[in-house]
Amino acid sequence: MSRLIDELRKLPGVGSKSAQRLAFHILRTSQTDADLLSAAILNLKATLHLCSVCNNITDVDPCTFCTSPTRSHRTICVLEEPTNIAAVERSRTYNGVYHVLHGTLSPVNGVGPEDLRIGNLLNRLAEADEIILALSPTTEGEATATYLATEIHRTRRDLRVSRIATGVPAGSDIEYADEITLTRAIENRRDL
Repeated sequence: MSRLIDELRKLPGVGSKSAQRLAFHILRTSQTDADLLSAAILNLKATLHLCSVCNNITDVDPCTFCTSPTRSHRTICVLEEPTNIAAVERSRTYNGVYHVLHGTLSPVNGVGPEDLRIGNLLNRLAEADEIILALSPTTEGEATATYLATEIHRTRRDLRVSRIATGVPAGSDIEYADEITLTRAIENRRDL
């Protein structure tokens, strides 16, 4: 039981108490459910891996985005996590390819540039016209965007590097926006 709790604690967002609850839940489930859970984990590890080009999670290498003849391979959208791709795809406005960093710079948490998948992004710059930095507007996201822009321009000065706009979300009331969100909305305003 304690070995299972230790393993469950390694999952993101799972502390000691949650790991303990999960372990006892697994203990109480049927053998069939436990077998299905373990089979799902083993199958995931056996069939999914990271794309060698963009670091997206895929079952084929390179992934379907990287091999698509209908996508623009000249525009690369840089994201923090593979789950961010689904959000961008839902917008139906982006038709380029992706690059997933698997995190952001965070000196407080011991995450430096060597911990992110930046090297293969820099290798892709020769084929690109624009890099879109679609990172969260957090302190870590901003630091990562600044670091990447510097590294990209060090490699290719002529390459366009852009940052997604941030501001007041559509459908929300301006009086509830915090000062940082409102500042960004004003700074990123556009002409009509």
